[in-house]
Amino acid sequence: MLNIDYSIWPIGVLWIQIANFLVLLFVLNAVAYRPIRRIMSERHQEMSGLKERAETLQEKLTQEEKALQENVINARKEGFGLKEQIKQQGAETEKGMLQEASSRTEERLGKARAEIEQMVAGVRRTLQGEVDMFSQEVAEKILGRSF
Repeated sequence: MLNIDYSIWPIGVLWIQIANFLVLLFVLNAVAYRPIRRIMSERHQEMSGLKERAETLQEKLTQEEKALQENVINARKEGFGLKEQIKQQGAETEKGMLQEASSRTEERLGKARAEIEQMVAGVRRTLQGEVDMFSQEVAEKILGRSF
């Protein structure tokens, strides 16, 4: 087994080493560990703040996207309503134009029929006079005498 000779290490040296260790621990804590822990704590707080801000912005973005979608849907509905209104106005205008054209056509047809009837009446009068004359001539030719 291993034997350690404690006689070369007096008890006072051990206390000095313990005191050196504690002084070094205190100095390192004050100089290195505490500032590093403070910086890490600040970094952690900053990261937490940034994370919260990112979440807030994400929620705001989601709300804005929903609002935008609602606006798009409302705009489409409004556009569809305007389109239907314009179609209806166009159909009414077309109906009015067709009625006007139909009434003008009826008026022209009425005038044309009246003209044709006048012409037919005139032709009938003319033909009636000629028929009487032709029938008299035919009768004279057939019977060979004059009336």
